[in-house]
Amino acid sequence: MTVQQTTESSTDGIILTDVAAEKVKALLDQEGRDDLRLRVAVQPGGCSGLRYQLFFDERSLDGDVVKDFGGVEVVVDRMSVPYLGGATIDFADRIDRQGFTIDNPNASGSCACGDSFH
Repeated sequence: MTVQQTTESSTDGIILTDVAAEKVKALLDQEGRDDLRLRVAVQPGGCSGLRYQLFFDERSLDGDVVKDFGGVEVVVDRMSVPYLGGATIDFADRIDRQGFTIDNPNASGSCACGDSFH
């Protein structure tokens, strides 16, 4: 099993903003487990063809790319890496939007709900 681990943030990989990292830390604290990491994946589905998945995961899969953002590990599987290069994950807590957002320069279009892209 090969897992690539890196600690620098670059446009080659996914970026987690400080606000999003703090929210992930808070959610992990609520879970009460120290073996979980934020996994970001791209799966077929949604009205635009591909959709994002963000979830906590304790697994290490072959080819995973792991990046550390101030103590928050973000894991991307090898099939999703090409779709997420340079993507920025942020967290919004406003009256018009609440939750994690993904700004992905690789997406040529998305649906109105923002849950899927192509």
